[in-house]
Amino acid sequence: MFMACQSLSDPGISKQGIREKIWDYLESQNLAEFPRPVHHRIPNFKGSYVACQNIKELEAFARTQDLKVDPDKPLEGARLLALQSKKTLLVPTPRLRTGLFNKIVPPPGASKDVLRKCATSQGVRNYSVPIGLDSKVHVDLVVVGSVAVSEKGWRIGKGEGYADLEYAMMVAMGAVSEGTPVVTIVHDCQVVDIPEELLEDHDLTVDYILTPTRVISTGCARPKPWGIAWSKISCEMMEKIPILRSLRCREKQAGKDVSLQDEQRYLLEGGSQQTASQAGLLPRAHTVHEPPGSLQREATPSQALALPTATVFIGNLPQDARVSELKAALRERDVVPLELSWQGPQHRAFLSYRDLASAQRAISCLQGLHLGASILRVELAKPRGASDLGGSRARPERQPLHCPLPSTGLTPGHSGL
Repeated sequence: MFMACQSLSDPGISKQGIREKIWDYLESQNLAEFPRPVHHRIPNFKGSYVACQNIKELEAFARTQDLKVDPDKPLEGARLLALQSKKTLLVPTPRLRTGLFNKIVPPPGASKDVLRKCATSQGVRNYSVPIGLDSKVHVDLVVVGSVAVSEKGWRIGKGEGYADLEYAMMVAMGAVSEGTPVVTIVHDCQVVDIPEELLEDHDLTVDYILTPTRVISTGCARPKPWGIAWSKISCEMMEKIPILRSLRCREKQAGKDVSLQDEQRYLLEGGSQQTASQAGLLPRAHTVHEPPGSLQREATPSQALALPTATVFIGNLPQDARVSELKAALRERDVVPLELSWQGPQHRAFLSYRDLASAQRAISCLQGLHLGASILRVELAKPRGASDLGGSRARPERQPLHCPLPSTGLTPGHSGL
């Protein structure tokens, strides 16, 4: 029988090998719960609610005000307990597509049934508000799912690295400190020996393990990730996670080494200029051609020093947005265009830059930007005739942030705005 703390340290064992053994055992012994099969997931298991109840035995939970709990199904009971205890519950957004995490906000006077709904994945979507990159939030307790974990506190996830990355991003935001406890909730059969040689510096360790029958204090002394290991981040992941691009822009401006795992190969072999820009990379390996009809071509030598040749389109502005709000958001991201052309009634604006590289840096820094509840659409604009600007006769309200310049006559790179 597959027992807790069974050794999986056979020669040649890998993280994936351990995952497969755990998943197979949970299914073969009918210990798995919906959603099934549990393969390639943080597995839900029979007794998960009982295991989650054990969090009340932790002194760290009693003194916690703000806690982050992953959205995995077996952690649903922990999310419910946090809401019932009137704690601030933060849940990471799925695959970090729209930010780092959301705060669950139950309706006033929510009943027990409503709180149960808030703790589900559907509730996370229906009863949450986004937490921005600049939010001054401090997480007192972190709860993560696992596929396997050892009594020493060494953890193996499902293999995509999101829990490790979420923690590193919280470090970068100042949301966790070195002493922030990390808890995982698993079935007893998921507590196994894990060879230390399988661990890497960016792997998240845990301080407490909760099972249906046990509360384990690991006493783990292995350091947790202290910031984002950019050399472990792929360009593909950068494309998928806007907030990661924003954090990279900040750390690059602070003088840190933010070279990616496959950056040079990506640019030289497979990355198109557009895709490289989306990933927050400067396309140094590509020749940048001036867009046809750009103002740079028509300017005199003295004018060429000031006139913009690249424009960034900002779309999806809220209906009640004000230009002052956008200016403030740009300043927070250290984005300073030569000119801001405001088209509030059309829910868009344009930022003018002297060169394409400056525009691309601005796009990288603005990825994932919120204005109110709206995630803004930020991309490079395409050059067109001045009469095409916005497809309307209405003149944009020009709002210079640096110095007033003529309109660039550019429109968004996509139709159907």
